[in-house]
Amino acid sequence: MSNIRHALSARRADDFAQWYQEVISAADLAEESGVRGCMVIKPWGYGIWERIQRLLDDRIKATGHDNCYFPIFIPLSNFEREASHVEGFAKEMAVVTHHRLISDGKGGLIPDPEAKLEEPLVVRPTSETIIGDAMARWVQSWRDLPLLTNQWANVVRWEMRTRMFLRTSEFLWQEGHTAHEDAASAKEHTLRMLEVYRACAEDDLALPVIAGEKPENERFPGAAETWSIEAMMQDGKALQAGTSHYLGTNFAKASGIQYQDREGSQQFCHTTSWGVSTRLIGGVIMVHGDDDGLRVPPAIAPHQVIILPMLRDKEGDEELLAYCEKLRAAIAATSSLGEKTRVLLDKKPGKAAAKRWDWVRKGAPVILEIGGRDMEGGTVSLLRRDRLWAENGKPDFSTPTVEDAASSLPAMLEDIQKSLFDEAATRRDDNITRGIADMDALADFYSSDKRYPGWVEVQWSKPTGAALDAVVEKLKALKLTVRNVPVGGAVADGTCIFTGEPAVERIYVARAY
Repeated sequence: MSNIRHALSARRADDFAQWYQEVISAADLAEESGVRGCMVIKPWGYGIWERIQRLLDDRIKATGHDNCYFPIFIPLSNFEREASHVEGFAKEMAVVTHHRLISDGKGGLIPDPEAKLEEPLVVRPTSETIIGDAMARWVQSWRDLPLLTNQWANVVRWEMRTRMFLRTSEFLWQEGHTAHEDAASAKEHTLRMLEVYRACAEDDLALPVIAGEKPENERFPGAAETWSIEAMMQDGKALQAGTSHYLGTNFAKASGIQYQDREGSQQFCHTTSWGVSTRLIGGVIMVHGDDDGLRVPPAIAPHQVIILPMLRDKEGDEELLAYCEKLRAAIAATSSLGEKTRVLLDKKPGKAAAKRWDWVRKGAPVILEIGGRDMEGGTVSLLRRDRLWAENGKPDFSTPTVEDAASSLPAMLEDIQKSLFDEAATRRDDNITRGIADMDALADFYSSDKRYPGWVEVQWSKPTGAALDAVVEKLKALKLTVRNVPVGGAVADGTCIFTGEPAVERIYVARAY
């Protein structure tokens, strides 16, 4: 259908990076701020985040966690207690050194030399250390365990190369922190939260992901094990969409998180941490967007149905608005995906066609246009965002009766949710290559003229230390990284393509964000 006039000027197939930036602007999701690497999240973008937050928060609380909040400023000495942790974040830390400004005598302001802090404060990059201090106070006995906490917050990691939603100096996230009696219960909880993330990604965001363990070089600084969910973007790159870490007793020893066990002895707790962030919105854009803008899965759409009355600033507008309001109320009384249907009657002034394309670019799941003739005939003009174009290259409107539209929308929204997931899952599975047996073949695969080569699953001997470092360097030359070893993946039956040793598992290799 080459005669289609798409809503965006950039095309995914031509320039995926430019297309991504155009979607963010055209869908009115976010804009640059006056601080490098920081963004203003606009109402539609923040509404999507609120939906993700609401659905994930319900899942987290269902596993027994309580929400709390910890300070954004963390004493530098907290990080210095855990050497590998501070090393992993040192280059990204924003540090506060003064608490007052004074005039420089030239119309500007400078830090007051007399107001230097006794100890520098780090602007929160993650909260293991400060939450560890609290856990050391809260845990005394085995009866206090497990301690299950979560917080919704902002964090700062001073990024050199930024991209909105994917990698920003400040971002919003959720971080869970737990303490347990032993390794078995902590590891079980690590995997339990990984499953929470998988379910949220797939069921709520319609993002097909692969859950698995990260290799040693990709572990969270200071962790004993790191697990992730990985999603494939439309350009074939991987996006780490969430992580769950078993921290062993490393952080407990650094923070003094101890408890009296059932025999009366003092033991260090085994701790976990896990988090997802606003980069999930970047994932939704790059998995579900098309050349007309964003397509928002109904479960996370702030408004699932948009009603657009074709107002003309003439007599009859009030009657049309009353007709549309009656339809809005009927739709709002229905339920879909476990909640009441979220419907908006858009009364803003403007031409109906222009308003329609605004909502198309934003990715509202269903758009209903209603004019005077529709009202007279008792019908609506219905447009599904996931199936925008007809064979003739025009918007694929259907014209159900008002009653049929209202009654069919719940099932339609559920079908859109499933359709977006199935489309993404098929694309992912079609772009995973298997059977590459050596490094030369891997290099040839990724140097081919295929624009978006996708992922490769390879046999893996699980190298560590210097052997793993050598593998990482080989992959870096090809701009590749190892992603994760999938949970429940196929059994290894050959040799590792990197070391030539017998393989013990299979792992994904990809270019990544």
